[in-house]
Amino acid sequence: MLPRLAYLGLINTFALLRLLPMTDQDKDIEILVLRHQIALLQRQLGDTKVRFSPTDRALLAALLHRLPRQTLNRLRLLVQPDTILRWHRELLRRHHAAASRPKRPERPRTIRSIRVLVLRLAKENPTWGYRRIHGELLVLGIKVAASTVWQILTDAGIDPAPERASSTWAQFLRSQAEVLLGGDFFETVTLTGVRMYVLVVIEHAQRRIHILGATPHPTAAWVTQAARNLIMDLEDLHVIEFGILQ
Repeated sequence: MLPRLAYLGLINTFALLRLLPMTDQDKDIEILVLRHQIALLQRQLGDTKVRFSPTDRALLAALLHRLPRQTLNRLRLLVQPDTILRWHRELLRRHHAAASRPKRPERPRTIRSIRVLVLRLAKENPTWGYRRIHGELLVLGIKVAASTVWQILTDAGIDPAPERASSTWAQFLRSQAEVLLGGDFFETVTLTGVRMYVLVVIEHAQRRIHILGATPHPTAAWVTQAARNLIMDLEDLHVIEFGILQ
């Protein structure tokens, strides 16, 4: 549309330049001839409506919208003056809609920390698909769409839905031995005859045993607190071991 509108504007500019050397009498004669030709076309068309292209509408609206209504009513036009004004309002509406359109309508890029985390999970767990990674992110409190995870993996050249290789229970235990803990209660009776329940946890990788405590009534609250104490002890122990290795 824009190239055609520019072409029509150029043609009308040359037509305006052609009118400059003409006398007023010559211009009046040409106007009368043009009005008569329009009247002739209207008689031949009858009830048939003239079809205007979007470019023709834009050009006529741009040229005629500044004229007063009385002047428009006196002109010999193929359309009604109200139609010209409606075309102009449509042009303004489209212009304002284009100006108010966001410069970047696409979705903003995911922040770098989330992208790095997604790629790290995919690298450390090659059998995980994008839905599994998306679930792990939700567990960590990171709310992103599954489609976003899929796009991150695709952009990095990683298969977002790899085929999961089947593994045996023994293979799983060997691959996770560094972080697996085993725990259970065993019973004992004191010298006074009180039955006690002892909570014991073993680290499979180091074969290290932790006795978390003994109680005659192992409630859920007691077990939860014992587990919390174990986690804090393990964190302190790992920090000390890391410092020694350094």
